[in-house]
Amino acid sequence: MAGQGNAMDMSETGICYLVGAGPGDPGLVTLRARECVEAADVIIYDALSSPEILRWAKPGAELVFVGKRARNHAMPQDEINALIVRETEAGRKVVRLKGGDPMVFGRGGEEAAELAAAGVAFEIVPGISSAIGGPAYAGIPVTHRDHCSQLTLFTGHEDPTKEESSIDYAQIARAPGTKVFLMGVARLREIAAALVDGGAAPETPIALVRWATTGRQRTIQGTLDDIADIAEQADFRSPAVAVIGGVVGERERINWFESRPLFGRQVVVTRTRAQAGVLSRALSDLGAGVIELPTIRIEPPEDRQSFAEMVTHAHEYDWLVFSSPNGVERFFDAFFAVYGDARSLGNPRIAVIGEGTAKKVREYRFEVDLVPEKFVAEGLVEAFKGESVENLTMLWVRAEEARDVIFDGLAALGAIVDECIAYRTVAETGDPTGAAERFRDEGADLVTFTSSSTVEHFFALGLPWPEGCGAASIGPITSAALRKHGVEPVLEADQHDIPGLVEAIRGHFAGDS
Repeated sequence: MAGQGNAMDMSETGICYLVGAGPGDPGLVTLRARECVEAADVIIYDALSSPEILRWAKPGAELVFVGKRARNHAMPQDEINALIVRETEAGRKVVRLKGGDPMVFGRGGEEAAELAAAGVAFEIVPGISSAIGGPAYAGIPVTHRDHCSQLTLFTGHEDPTKEESSIDYAQIARAPGTKVFLMGVARLREIAAALVDGGAAPETPIALVRWATTGRQRTIQGTLDDIADIAEQADFRSPAVAVIGGVVGERERINWFESRPLFGRQVVVTRTRAQAGVLSRALSDLGAGVIELPTIRIEPPEDRQSFAEMVTHAHEYDWLVFSSPNGVERFFDAFFAVYGDARSLGNPRIAVIGEGTAKKVREYRFEVDLVPEKFVAEGLVEAFKGESVENLTMLWVRAEEARDVIFDGLAALGAIVDECIAYRTVAETGDPTGAAERFRDEGADLVTFTSSSTVEHFFALGLPWPEGCGAASIGPITSAALRKHGVEPVLEADQHDIPGLVEAIRGHFAGDS
């Protein structure tokens, strides 16, 4: 293969990674695939089942959508081949990101051949194919000692330029064991009939799994004789994987994924792209389908010099007050850019607005001295009433657009408060995953809001509110922002942090079931 040596160390010579993105669940992406995405200068990607993978890209990485699905091709294959060669020859680290495994009906072999012919370096990074992952998430083992010891894979979508099929359905029908085919929903009736004509029993069990391994997963079952009618009645469409054989019967016992508490629910996450993962993962683990639609992003403060100076002098204060994890991260990143020793912070006590912020402080190996019972600004001021703070100096690390509640409240208690503006929240204008269009087309059961800024910037997008969709609020300030836009939240977290919001969502849907 052309990719010699340690590819990640290449700085002047380009390299192309043909990367399998897995079947849909981002948790099924390999460690190597993530390394490649994080290092890439340019990512050339298909219509992925897990577009969240793109958030791993480094700042400034170029994202190029060449999505291919059914008959709708954003870019023909020959142009994709030319693009990956051209970008690699230009000395860039290129990731060609493909759903499933690039070498399993993914045309990865063709792309590798083009790279080899051009004499450029490349590496193949296998992924979990939906041919294996899809059935597993539907509770169907593709091999099982009680049923079979052979597996046959074939495609239901051949090259349309072929004059006749190269698939011998009679041979497949006669083969023992499980049969799995991909990309065949549009030709399901023809394929099932061809297998029966080739000798397969009409009553042979078959299952189709759509959007496998994601919260949108849906499974139908039948026999070769009736599955096409069942699929038509259910309006069952691609992308889907089909499993044929006695192993389909195991689904009744081991259908684990589709029994999760939020399975079948679609939830929108509006947090920043960098922060969305924690909430998305928690919801996905409960079976929800998640649309990451970031409405905000975090930018440095307008006055960077003032921020840097205040961080430099932080050791002079009696208290450091943090009202968000973003403030903690930006403060300590700036602090350690100046000081190499944590002891340079001195001995200020640390107060935070909630457990999420406290957790972020502890990541930097500092302990927290004060956490209010209620995770809102008013709760933090109330907690300080139990402390003697008169004439003590405090540095409040905050967002540019933060409310004045903490400043006014602490000043009223006699504290001397300086404000350290660590960041500002601005509208997220990029949408590389097409989340807004997906939300428009598919709707959702719930839209989550974790701050008043996510509310304001969401409604600024002008997206229609889907019928039957509810708003989930992390706390009273966020709920008030929603009501200003005429939306009454269907739930508000009792504990105003991400775990509290997740628990409230789980309880909300449990009440519906």
